[in-house]
Amino acid sequence: MLGGYFGKIINIDLTEEKVEIEELDEKLLKKYLGGSGLATKILYDETDGDTEPLGPENPLIYMTGPFTGTKVPVSGRHQIVAKSPLTDIFGEGDAGGRWGQGLKKAGYDGVVVRGRASKPIYIWIKEKEIKILDGKEIWGLDTYETDRRIKEKHGEACITSCIGPAGENQVLLASIMHDGSDARAVGRCGLGAVMGSKNLKAIVVEGTVATPVVDREALTISLKQEVPKIVEKTKGLKLLGTSGGTVMSEELGDLPIRNFKQGNWDKVEGISGQRMAETILKKNYYCGSCPIGCGREVEITEGAYRGVKGAGPEYETIGMIGSNCLVEDLEAIAYAGEMCNRLGMDTISVGAVIAFAMELYEHELLPKDSLGDIALTWGNEKAVIALIEKIAHKEGIGELLALGTKKAAERIGGIASEFAIHVKGLEAPAHDPRAFNSLAVGYATGNRGACHLQGASYFFEKTATMPELGYTEPQDRFATEGKGILNYHSQNIMGLMDSLKLCKFGIYGGINLTMMLEWIHHVIGWEMTVEELLETGERIFNLKRMYNVKCGISRKDDILPMRLLSQPRRDTGTGSNLAPFGKMLNEYYEARGWDDLGIPTEATLQRLQLKNE
Repeated sequence: MLGGYFGKIINIDLTEEKVEIEELDEKLLKKYLGGSGLATKILYDETDGDTEPLGPENPLIYMTGPFTGTKVPVSGRHQIVAKSPLTDIFGEGDAGGRWGQGLKKAGYDGVVVRGRASKPIYIWIKEKEIKILDGKEIWGLDTYETDRRIKEKHGEACITSCIGPAGENQVLLASIMHDGSDARAVGRCGLGAVMGSKNLKAIVVEGTVATPVVDREALTISLKQEVPKIVEKTKGLKLLGTSGGTVMSEELGDLPIRNFKQGNWDKVEGISGQRMAETILKKNYYCGSCPIGCGREVEITEGAYRGVKGAGPEYETIGMIGSNCLVEDLEAIAYAGEMCNRLGMDTISVGAVIAFAMELYEHELLPKDSLGDIALTWGNEKAVIALIEKIAHKEGIGELLALGTKKAAERIGGIASEFAIHVKGLEAPAHDPRAFNSLAVGYATGNRGACHLQGASYFFEKTATMPELGYTEPQDRFATEGKGILNYHSQNIMGLMDSLKLCKFGIYGGINLTMMLEWIHHVIGWEMTVEELLETGERIFNLKRMYNVKCGISRKDDILPMRLLSQPRRDTGTGSNLAPFGKMLNEYYEARGWDDLGIPTEATLQRLQLKNE
């Protein structure tokens, strides 16, 4: 028996209103694992550089991994992949919560949606029951209300993946939201716009089927040994959430401040996880199969922002909507974050594009009446809230900012691109490569653009280790030598985690390659070596790169914004540090087996069994 998989994905053609079940071959599963890997293979086979991201030919691919639906810790996740309308290259997002487990309980490993419905619809999946249903009554609703209406109709046991008004309006910053007010997001790359372009409001799942596991007893023994260690090592995340590191991030020079231009900021304690715990925090949120519980549930009962109740702001939201825009009111940030969750937009890109707009305004490159009576000045929380609403509905200046920083800067022209902090069109998240040298290469070579999690190399410059690769202690964050190689390894590892479906925070809990292999053996039944596992991660990463090569990506695109590359922060955490980028990139290309243009060589493709893909 093959464990971990049902060996079935649902293919839905919305144009033809057809549903087919596809059987998956074990050789394909072993080559790409599932999740990100298998979804990438489908996207690579069906689309290319000429595919219109918002056209019916762009598939929206939901995929779980073999660990999803099992008791493997931090495995309650799924991946969504499509060609990105924000960047026009490879796009993907990873979400926690319980939707992925719900799909597995229905007896399927994935869903691939093609075509375009003639009217608003949603998809209902419950074991052998798959329906395309009229979505007229829920079209136009926010994501919380959509979840509530669907539960009223189909019962509390169902789990929703849906878009809000931003996705319906095909805003290029639109996210896909899950689990109602718990608000687990596939935020990056504008995949909510792809969903909206298909007139698809939601995919709803429910079921009672157990994911097969080859050796449950051995898995249980392993988890009894490892889970307490994971809980102990991540107790800080449980206590204060991801925002618990905000103050330390500012001290290290990692926190983005004033569109990544400013060094230290004396208001940081007021927007920290510690302040959240003292004021608006109500309880922890746990994703499926997660012993960590880093999610925050908050409530604001009085004041200007009363009524906020649900998922609290993560570090990224605090960094991008807070310090990056110089907003110093935690409750205002929580309100803005909930607006993004309800409207269905990525808080990282939204914070980035608002900071971009504020700097344009500062340099008199936007009309003074851009927001009517509201000045688009640094720290103006009213301006932030007004812009979020306008972006979601493409109203006024919001229509321009809904394009993202890269495309908006191109439309404005002149020096506007100086203030657009992105890589390949994807806005940089709330971590600064001037604080962690390895991030410079990680951002530049990330397959979806600037991303801290596709490689997460800075984990290993903070506290994480990976003994199988010789990283037995944290690396020097300002060192240069070996950082290209570190990215090579860390990107391969994160690709494995996105395909098996493991949360990246498990690395902080001590999850390593040996544990992954042990759980693969107990869950699936495969015997693999560390080398074979790493080669699988390398194969997945290179297939994404080859997809981007089809879209015209090469070395010319593996670059950082000039602000991050050439302007030091001059703060107490980084001083005048600038990553020696060219040297690290060359080391990275050599480790990858790519040529001087950043294209995988024939020998590399042959070794990774990608030659004929």
